Amino acid sequence: MVQCELCGTETDSPTKIKVEGAELQVCSNCADFGTEVETSESSSSTSTKYSTDSSDTTSTTASSGQTSSRSYSSSSQQSDMFDSVDELAQDYDKQLRQAREDRGLSQAELAKQINEKASLIRKVERGDTLPSDDLQAKLENFFDISLSAGGSDDGSTDWQGSSGTDGYTLGDVVERKD
Repeated sequence: MVQCELCGTETDSPTKIKVEGAELQVCSNCADFGTEVETSESSSSTSTKYSTDSSDTTSTTASSGQTSSRSYSSSSQQSDMFDSVDELAQDYDKQLRQAREDRGLSQAELAKQINEKASLIRKVERGDTLPSDDLQAKLENFFDISLSAGGSDDGSTDWQGSSGTDGYTLGDVVERKD
């Protein structure tokens, strides 16, 4: 018996999934939290639900010039549950305080208007606690601001990699977050 790497329960038939780039052996209850990874087995003539016999194979070329092959099942492709999660901006607390002060509201008045506790507003403005998704949505709608990181990325780049070298360097591949 194998122990599920997410919840810790014992399972006879673990499923291999990928969650945020990490491959985990999980039980059937936790399999929905990631994208199922197909394991390459020695050539077998039996066809299973997850067999690669009826799947489309796509080759991609990575930035290092290596070719990798990925198999996609002809059925609908599951996406990782964290793909659609927005990151909170690092200066969310300053943005929130500035928006509140621009409207001339106290923390207690803001809390009353959005139906939250004043102590929660204080903690969020100090950066002691992260706002829940519900609170973040309330604040963004009330002040008409975005507290998500990367909202102003328009695809333009301030920095260009050096063209004097042969091939790529780490600086050509890494995205800066400043």
